[in-house]
Amino acid sequence: MSELSFFLGCIAPNRYPGIEKATKIVMEELGVHLLELKGASCCPAPGVFRSFDKLTWLALASRNVVLSEEMGVDLLTVCNGCFGSLVDANNLLKEDEQLRSDVNKVLAEVGREFKGTIRVRHIMEYLYDDVGVEKVKESIKYPVDLKVAVHYGCHLIKPSKERHLGSIENPTFFDELVEATGAESVMYKDKNACCGAGGGVRTSALETALKLARAKLENAKAAGVDCIVDACPFCHLQMDVGQTEIAKKFGDVFNMPIVHYSQLLGLGMGYTPQELGIDMNYVKNDKFISKIEEIGGGK
Repeated sequence: MSELSFFLGCIAPNRYPGIEKATKIVMEELGVHLLELKGASCCPAPGVFRSFDKLTWLALASRNVVLSEEMGVDLLTVCNGCFGSLVDANNLLKEDEQLRSDVNKVLAEVGREFKGTIRVRHIMEYLYDDVGVEKVKESIKYPVDLKVAVHYGCHLIKPSKERHLGSIENPTFFDELVEATGAESVMYKDKNACCGAGGGVRTSALETALKLARAKLENAKAAGVDCIVDACPFCHLQMDVGQTEIAKKFGDVFNMPIVHYSQLLGLGMGYTPQELGIDMNYVKNDKFISKIEEIGGGK
């Protein structure tokens, strides 16, 4: 069995623990044991810390990477923002000797040193490149009969020269992993558009952020999907909690279920919506829950 450290980030354990649980369940089923990354902090948020002070961002991000280095395993995250921060910091420090020296002076104050011995992995990239679509497909006991709007999110595929995940304009790896569960990935307008949360926009300009989320929801609904599937708890929050805010602000009600890929995969493996935390969303769609309860019936 392979081992990875599991970087939880902030939002999943605090707002969507079902994503954390689902990830542990499905990775174990696929022969990957996730180890607790003890002492981990915020990634920190790339759109905020990196913009104000590069060295502070690098020191905080690299400390998380070092924790996994000391365990001798690669680090796995289920969040696009955490991935963007940690993988960029990891790569930058591996490539820039002067920056690495500057950061290590800071880390030395807490008895740590960045060595550049591991990789930072996003669950979608890891499943696609290391586990493989075929093995994911073989793990499916109950095909997930859903029409899905795939939301890639920004930091998963950009910058494309760093991610090496195919076309930035027309990526397919996420769609392939979704369809491996038996679900249908439905094309919809502006599929690769931002959800509106990142870069501090949700915090500093909520109305603008909600307009972007509303456009995403409108386009997904127009495509006739059962749910939106994401790979990032912050995108998840923006499109889930955001729906309650959009209803208050603009009067639009979508009642669109939002599902993390780990949860979708768990359904295909036979786990119930309750076991995967899908029923813990802010948007309550009983019809959708009833539909996915019929997929496998639980372990």
